[in-house]
Amino acid sequence: MGIDLPVVWATIIAFGVMMYVILDGFDLGIGLLFPFIPDRVEKDVMVNTVAPVWDGNETWLVLGGAALFAAFPLAYATLLSALYFPMMLMLAGLIWRGVSFEFRFKADESRKPLWDVAFSVGSYLATFAQGVALGAFIDGFQLDGTTYVGGQFDWLTPFSVFTGLALIVAYMMLGSTWLVMRTTGDLHNRMRMFGQCTAVALFFVIAIVSIWTPLVHQGVAVRWFVLPNLLILAPVPILVLAATILQVWTLRRDEPGVRPFALALVLMFLGYSGLAISMWPNIIPPSVSIWSAAAPAESMGFALVGTLLIVPVILVYTTWSYYVFRGRSEPGAGYHE
Repeated sequence: MGIDLPVVWATIIAFGVMMYVILDGFDLGIGLLFPFIPDRVEKDVMVNTVAPVWDGNETWLVLGGAALFAAFPLAYATLLSALYFPMMLMLAGLIWRGVSFEFRFKADESRKPLWDVAFSVGSYLATFAQGVALGAFIDGFQLDGTTYVGGQFDWLTPFSVFTGLALIVAYMMLGSTWLVMRTTGDLHNRMRMFGQCTAVALFFVIAIVSIWTPLVHQGVAVRWFVLPNLLILAPVPILVLAATILQVWTLRRDEPGVRPFALALVLMFLGYSGLAISMWPNIIPPSVSIWSAAAPAESMGFALVGTLLIVPVILVYTTWSYYVFRGRSEPGAGYHE
């Protein structure tokens, strides 16, 4: 039996997107938390925790986009046609955020507040646009066969706006738990409180999306609530509740180490898994599967060789960079173990 290349490529793309959500999620989360931290020194500490690694985090976004183009060109064309505006807003936010990230270090004191605001605005814009695009993807697209025939603003719905706000909550939770792990003193304690609040808020957000989606999409309701799937998939929401409770308990106890951030990653993974379960095997909802949208087998096989070589390289240098710059960041200092 031969290799099912569409499944292999779907797994690679899902892995790349998940890595981006995790790594750039806490990175964006720091910008989302900026408006709640008035002290300039503490803002510098927050940025210093990601300064050595932040630009490498977006490698996974590039990988996901390139892999989608190589393996599923039909999906690439359709999704970009349907989500042109939110994708452009996301890129504008990421670019603006990246520019302000660098400029805030070089600006004089009178202009630093401007770049702080720019950094935060770029983070909010990029995160909200990603969430809106996610909501539009879950809602599905108006298709004529495999051709997108919807309008340029069909992506803008109450559900997509809600998912945009929901992703802001999720990234705030990632950012706050990252800072709990990487900071000390008053900032550390403040982030513990933010982490507890955002973990609880994220639980309710996941619950609302989990109820809203099957009410609107019959196929999702059948996937989750018809036997035997109901019993098979029941561990997912149970684990979300358990991870939330453990997260709040861990943050209240102020346990040292990586546990709060690790639990944040577990919550993100469970939410991502729930999305994958609901959407599988469609890559262009509601009706185009990964097999229907796949490139020719020869093209997929050729591109797979290079991808299987480059992904381990990315994993190695990402792991090494985080290892080298491990430790906590303090005011007026770099990193220490």
